[in-house]
Amino acid sequence: MEEEIQIIDENARKEKLKNFFIKNRKYLIFSISAIIILILAYFVYVEIKSRNQIKLAERYNNIVNNFNNLQSMEQSTEELISIIEKKNPTYSPLALYFILDNELVSEKNKINEYFDTIINIGSLEKEIKNLNIYKKAIYNSDFADETELVEILRPVTNSDSIWKSHSLFLLAEFFYFKNNKAESKKLLNEIINDEDGNQEIKLEAQKKLTRDFSE
Repeated sequence: MEEEIQIIDENARKEKLKNFFIKNRKYLIFSISAIIILILAYFVYVEIKSRNQIKLAERYNNIVNNFNNLQSMEQSTEELISIIEKKNPTYSPLALYFILDNELVSEKNKINEYFDTIINIGSLEKEIKNLNIYKKAIYNSDFADETELVEILRPVTNSDSIWKSHSLFLLAEFFYFKNNKAESKKLLNEIINDEDGNQEIKLEAQKKLTRDFSE
């Protein structure tokens, strides 16, 4: 008797399952198709992204390898700017560094625009972003005033970035050069008192305090 009841229950479950699939077959077919399309789209996206990365790498390497050809210098600069505008987290920063190292663009506003383009790349790793903020500050330190330089570095100096000590030391040197020794000393002490600060920068800060601020 119990076996007959189990067989009936099993048949009932199978019938319910069958009816469910029949009733919802259109929805199920649509859902499965959508999932397959999404998976295929993802793999296509990854493949396209990989190919674009390879093409961008080839473009950058070609520019660097052929840079000694003076006739192509202007074209190389345009190509490097184009790479910056691609907002690639790897090759856009490299393109800007190459422009800076070879002094290919003299307009300060343009260089700052390129820095901002890179800093605002959404996929850029956090500490690479902070490094570029620090590099932007170094570039501007020759002509910016105190307020401008502080504002450039604020996202780094107000964080726990590995570049915080470097940024504070840059500001300390900048204020010392501007003869604002009180602010310079304050920044150097901040570096030394930061438990998580860069040890080499802390040592440099201590040396500077001893050398330039000892009474």
